Amino acid sequence: MLVDSVGREVTDIRISVTKRCNFSCVYCHDEGLGPVARPRAPHGEEMTPLEVERLVRVAREFDIHSVKFTGGEPLVRPDLEEIVARTVVHIDEVSLTTNGSMLAARAESLRNAGLKRINVSLDSLDPTAFRDIRGGSLAPVLRGVEAALRVGLKPVKLNMVVFLPTLPHIPELIRFASQSEGLRVQLIQFMPELVGPKDWSVDIDSVKQWLERRADHVLVREMHHRRIYLFNEAEVEVVDPVYNPEFCMHCHRIRVTHKGELKGCLNRNDDLIPTRGLDDSALREAFRAVVAGRIPYYGGYIRDYPARAPASAHLVQLMPEDSFPPR
Repeated sequence: MLVDSVGREVTDIRISVTKRCNFSCVYCHDEGLGPVARPRAPHGEEMTPLEVERLVRVAREFDIHSVKFTGGEPLVRPDLEEIVARTVVHIDEVSLTTNGSMLAARAESLRNAGLKRINVSLDSLDPTAFRDIRGGSLAPVLRGVEAALRVGLKPVKLNMVVFLPTLPHIPELIRFASQSEGLRVQLIQFMPELVGPKDWSVDIDSVKQWLERRADHVLVREMHHRRIYLFNEAEVEVVDPVYNPEFCMHCHRIRVTHKGELKGCLNRNDDLIPTRGLDDSALREAFRAVVAGRIPYYGGYIRDYPARAPASAHLVQLMPEDSFPPR
């Protein structure tokens, strides 16, 4: 197993298979890779299924046991099923993050290829708000969620980026998840470091307080020390990395760009290690090098940042009546 300089074991790998996307989300950071262009046109810089498989095979040699495919939007690639099938030969815990717009037609074939779980980005259940935020249509996404549940890609995690436009939509998303077995909610803090300064951020600790006051139980996940709030049938996980050294100290993930570059931290692009053209021995050294260079983004790479004070966070009101739990 690979262990970095501060003792963090690397257990999972997140692989971008494309930078293309058919949506235009206002908060998009495209995994830190830059602007999206020509979403429907094949890009020669993207890794082939064989290249992905080789990276996964070597990752497994280092006891990495979980793979998540991301983009851009992974489903713009017609060969995604082949990529999944080649991956599960080496690592069987394979999941996918998607915008869901093309999922309904391919959920079953992805499941048959070996995909285990899926994350679907869903920032609002209101069609107008959804289009304003994501630049796409809500209805196909909901059909994709339904198809994923039907074929057993569970749990289906519904990813919502928490920023000013989505704040009023949190309670309804939790209600929605509570009404279908297999759905969970993942609230992801808006990351201004990757998007640039915009007056969109909300106090995520206030949102966590709102959840905690209503939850039956609060759990702490090992990955990133994320909080999970349980109430009724709803499970809500909060991903809050901004100004959060605890989050960074419990990160066990490395990444791969769509061009096959190893990457130790989502927030950085100065740590990329190209792998194309390397033989297996050199590829193993590249894995060792990217992990050796990992340091916590907050507290290691960035040392001067605002301190978070969860205990003094103001209590946010997300609904006019502020009534909860879900009906």
